[in-house]
Amino acid sequence: MWIGTLTTIRKINGFNYKMKFPDIYNTKIAILGIGYVGLPLAMEFAYRKSCLRTNKPIKRSIFAFDTNKSRINQLKRLFDNTNEFSKSELAEAKNIKFTSNLDNIISADIFIVTVPTPINKFNKPDLDLVKKASSDIGYIFKKKFENIENKINNFPIVIYESTIYPGATEDICIPLIEENSNLKLNKDFFCGYSPERINPGDKNRKISSIVKLTSGSNKESAYLIDSLYGSIIEAGTFKTATIKVAEAAKIIENTQRDLNIALVNEFSIIFKLLNLDTLEILEAAKTKWNFLDFKPGLVGGHCIGVDPYYLTYIAEESGYTPDLVLAGRKINNNMPLWISNLIDHEIKKRKIDYSVIKVLILGATFKENCPDFRNSKTIELVKILKRKKMNIKIVDPYFSKEENMWDCKVSNEIPINEKFTIVICAVAHNEFIALSQKQIKTLLDKNYIIFDLKGIFSKSLNPIRP
Repeated sequence: MWIGTLTTIRKINGFNYKMKFPDIYNTKIAILGIGYVGLPLAMEFAYRKSCLRTNKPIKRSIFAFDTNKSRINQLKRLFDNTNEFSKSELAEAKNIKFTSNLDNIISADIFIVTVPTPINKFNKPDLDLVKKASSDIGYIFKKKFENIENKINNFPIVIYESTIYPGATEDICIPLIEENSNLKLNKDFFCGYSPERINPGDKNRKISSIVKLTSGSNKESAYLIDSLYGSIIEAGTFKTATIKVAEAAKIIENTQRDLNIALVNEFSIIFKLLNLDTLEILEAAKTKWNFLDFKPGLVGGHCIGVDPYYLTYIAEESGYTPDLVLAGRKINNNMPLWISNLIDHEIKKRKIDYSVIKVLILGATFKENCPDFRNSKTIELVKILKRKKMNIKIVDPYFSKEENMWDCKVSNEIPINEKFTIVICAVAHNEFIALSQKQIKTLLDKNYIIFDLKGIFSKSLNPIRP
């Protein structure tokens, strides 16, 4: 039996309400946080006109809420600065209302939190934004049930997608909702956790093609939440036993990847001492069917470079020091320094005067073909090189004037009339891969050095690789 047909009486703020679960086919969904996670989710809900599981028609209204008024105004003008959606795609989603006013989303039945969860300068979880979102939802619930009586209302449903450590939803977020609304979990509202698995810049793995983990605060809400996502996710859903299981599954996904990259980064350090090419060795090793294909590199971004610290935090709070996870983080965090030392070594070996060195850095985002500069390790490398008084120029096709992270020249286009002593390929944007050998040579000074961190340039240029 579909839980949406069940109706019960609840006394809230002194009033008796007839309450039922929302009808997932005809409901209002508010998404809080419209960035790399929230916007694709809002668009997917808006696009879907019939349920993937039942083929029933869907009629939903989507509220896209963000406190960043500039971001909301851009989206209203059909401009997405994350480059995930074109003007025509945004125009097609006519049932999305973009807003930065909380009062505009009070009528929603389902609230999905997709705000960032970064770390602070001590590498500890920074939950300020998810706490604020929880308090805001509490405020919305309080307003929702003011002076309304004798009509059927939907139980509010809250779903968290932001990455947090196991237990945070129930220990931190839900109490804030209850405190600010005077409502009680599993009595007046319900909650779940369904971790985001967005891969920014990936045009092949869209949100609908990635299996979605779901969970709920009780059996009924778990079923509803799984059905809600099941209506839009072509790859299907996986309903976990508890909210904590879903939280933990998310946190180990990126921790595992972080450790694998740390391993090959350590390989590259060892093989450099042995005068061996790490990329050649990896190419040979991956001919074995069960060898994991990871590449060395700079690990930044809002997930892989952050999520492991959420796991190490809760582990240490529980009395255990996760040595292996922390070791992987240490290796990846130290890669900018190792690369700068490698550059120093080559400069001294070739007896080049630091005062005449011009450096060109290709790429500054945290990953290829993505306009996301968060936690970019290239920025750390630039800061180290700047301390050596080098003349540095950065080229990144995704740079905008809104990015103010560098105290040096930054351009969207490769300079055609300049020569550089050192060229560093830090990010394998398609624009750099497409460069011909002739084009690259026009950038090179007589005694040039190329540091090809991504292995995209021809060996005939004698690049130094990991």
